[in-house]
Amino acid sequence: MPLSDPLPTPGAARLARYAGLVGAVLLAVAGWLGGALPSTPLGASPAGGWRSDGGPLTLGAWLVGTSLLVGAWWSLRRGAPSTRWAYRTAGLWSLPLLAAPPLGSRDVYSYACQGWAYAHGVDPYAVGVAGAGCPWVDAVAPIWRDTPAPYGPFFVLLAALAVTLGGDLVGAIVAFRLLAVAGVLLTAGCLVGLARAAGVPTRRAAWLALASPLVGVHLIAGAHNDAVMLGLLLPGLLVLVRRPGRPGPLLLAGALLGLAVTVKATAVVVLPFAALAAVHGRHTVRALLRDGGWLAGGALGAVAVTSLLAGLGLGWVGGLTRSGDSEQWTSPPTAVGFVVDYAGGLAGREPGAVPVTRAAALLLLAVLVAALWWRAWSGLRRADDVGQRVARPDAARPRAALLGTGLALAATVALAPVFHPWYATWPLALLAVAAARTTWFVAPCAAAAFLALPDGTNLARFSKAPGALAMTALAAGLAVWGLLRLRRTGVARPD
Repeated sequence: MPLSDPLPTPGAARLARYAGLVGAVLLAVAGWLGGALPSTPLGASPAGGWRSDGGPLTLGAWLVGTSLLVGAWWSLRRGAPSTRWAYRTAGLWSLPLLAAPPLGSRDVYSYACQGWAYAHGVDPYAVGVAGAGCPWVDAVAPIWRDTPAPYGPFFVLLAALAVTLGGDLVGAIVAFRLLAVAGVLLTAGCLVGLARAAGVPTRRAAWLALASPLVGVHLIAGAHNDAVMLGLLLPGLLVLVRRPGRPGPLLLAGALLGLAVTVKATAVVVLPFAALAAVHGRHTVRALLRDGGWLAGGALGAVAVTSLLAGLGLGWVGGLTRSGDSEQWTSPPTAVGFVVDYAGGLAGREPGAVPVTRAAALLLLAVLVAALWWRAWSGLRRADDVGQRVARPDAARPRAALLGTGLALAATVALAPVFHPWYATWPLALLAVAAARTTWFVAPCAAAAFLALPDGTNLARFSKAPGALAMTALAAGLAVWGLLRLRRTGVARPD
């Protein structure tokens, strides 16, 4: 199937550029009127935000701005006029958001308090930020005040550095935003190389990965550490696809991927697919063990060194268990658990199904990741066969590994106990450079942009029952569709 699409007309491109810019400006205005400012409490409900001073203007600016930004991004989902145009437009849209206060969540205040705790000799994996005595705890969302840090030691070190250099809360927030921007810039610098390696149009990859409202609102304005994780993952993968089979580059790539894991542990699902990209020559078990071994050595070395430098051991692994304290229907396994609990309540019982459905989803995730890896491995083995006809053989090998990585991250996001809109940027960045078709992953990212209000209020909190029913129905429908497609073709391919 061809991976190229016709260019948009100059008029359509111009309209998208300036509609998105107006949307970004409106979102920045909404941020200053009612964003996640330190002194602004988290909204008790969307209705409460509407009744507050300036509430209608804030919510109106947010809704119109988000709609314009999403619509502009969606309109060019098949590709911008050129790669340079995509970079310039994404940069233009980011300017108003750089000048805005934190948008869409209050996580950056949690980062600041965790960095403050570590800088003042408190183990952030042992106590929550309230117990650590952070002076900025009132700015942290209440649900996370007593939760230990769920992030790896490298990010804790970065957080402490940001707090130390920033001096106060405002300075720390500026430092975290600079870290996020650095992560986005590193990601941007790798998109062209990865897309070319996979045979995907660079103008499309750059547009989808950088102009997404999730990137501007949540990674840049929200200063989420997902930007740092992606800024390590993509350079690591680029080193692999450009220099497979060479010990030095493999160690470097492994170190970058290991650092990504020590920012957010979910990056670990990338490693099995990265090992496929590490192989030079024919894909044999011996070659996989040889080249994958260098990669694993670099990753383990990075994890060990950062853990030693932080002096906190493996306490960060235990912190991961508390990241599921939030229960919202935007996580499909959590939604299914809610529906089971509702059904049990009608029968006079209390099943307590959410922990069970979450555990089952994690088991399913392990099976899916293994199946995706085997599919990629088998495809690469077939491509090695000189008798196998492969379109663009130079791109088939890296594309198999990169697409497998993107699909594994998509499965991780879909089956995780918790979902937040910015999580969708993980698979988005990889699928943008590897997927043949785009609508199937662009549409959920567009919908996710509407889930959070400027002050960090998650709309899923106020639509639990209808949202759970809708998500469960959607998950069931997709499961049936997938099974029928497997039965018909024997191989699942994303639409």
